[in-house]
Amino acid sequence: MKKVLGLGNALTDVLLQVSEDDLRELGFPKGSMNLISMEQAEQIQFRFANVRKRMVTGGSASNTITTITQLGGKAAFIGKIGNDEVGDFYRNDLIKNGVKPLLLQSADKMSGCSIVFITPDGERTFATYLGASADMHAEDIQKEAFIGYDIFHIEGYMVQDNELIEKAIRLAKESGCMVSLDLASYNVVNENHYFLKELIRKYVDIVFANEDESFAYTHLNPEESVAKLAKECDIAVVKVGKRGSYVQQGDKMCHIGAITTACTDSTGAGDLYAGGFLHALGEGFSVRKCGEIGTIAAGRVVEIVGTKLSEETWDEIRRICALYRGFLQKYPTNI
Repeated sequence: MKKVLGLGNALTDVLLQVSEDDLRELGFPKGSMNLISMEQAEQIQFRFANVRKRMVTGGSASNTITTITQLGGKAAFIGKIGNDEVGDFYRNDLIKNGVKPLLLQSADKMSGCSIVFITPDGERTFATYLGASADMHAEDIQKEAFIGYDIFHIEGYMVQDNELIEKAIRLAKESGCMVSLDLASYNVVNENHYFLKELIRKYVDIVFANEDESFAYTHLNPEESVAKLAKECDIAVVKVGKRGSYVQQGDKMCHIGAITTACTDSTGAGDLYAGGFLHALGEGFSVRKCGEIGTIAAGRVVEIVGTKLSEETWDEIRRICALYRGFLQKYPTNI
């Protein structure tokens, strides 16, 4: 079993179910990720003060890492929090989910949060106050942190600090880690296209993207996009929502169908897909089986509001992983 280290924004998600009109009035493009100030965050919280909300720990890479530990893997997470109640909540939740917390603490900034607007069709739009999470810099990352880990996973949102993300990935490679990158959001790709392309070509082994992100990166349809990405890294994954996902390694591409399910909230679907995929990869499964495990995790999380699956659902996914593992031991070339 391979050990996974994640790095990302340590954010607590505030989940709000809103109407299409609410979203238009706020001025955020549907499906986008928007950075906001503390003042904007306070205004949004005031506006929706009487709307039912739910608070859970989040952040893209953190969700992925938690998925790995929930499936029985070993993983740790690097992030930065404030010296406050939200930061304590975040640390305790990682521990509760079996994640080793490698958390830095900001001296003067509050812990970050991500306000997630969920429209009736299940689409999510993010308004993110980074807070302490944005206070992490290149000098905070030391080579010792990567010792003992086999896979390093980082979220594209960390591109807010080019020096930080490049140093972290470079140190991971120097430590012998396989590097996994989630492209995060189409507007992140649009705004950092050249930098991300150079990063992927030089360092990255696995790229995760959804249809919009892959189009922003390649300007091609999903099948052509996954093929192009696979020429720049070892394993490319392009997720296409209800149509499943495309996974390619070398010249071999496979399509994995989605689970038929009612979509309540797509928050975290891509993160859990990546977590299931990386856990299965660490178990020695083929990329197709990795994609299938990722698809199962993603398919279950869209049925609920938020990213926290019930223990019964995790048990179901663990049983499927165990069946795959049993087949792998008996027929090592067929799975």
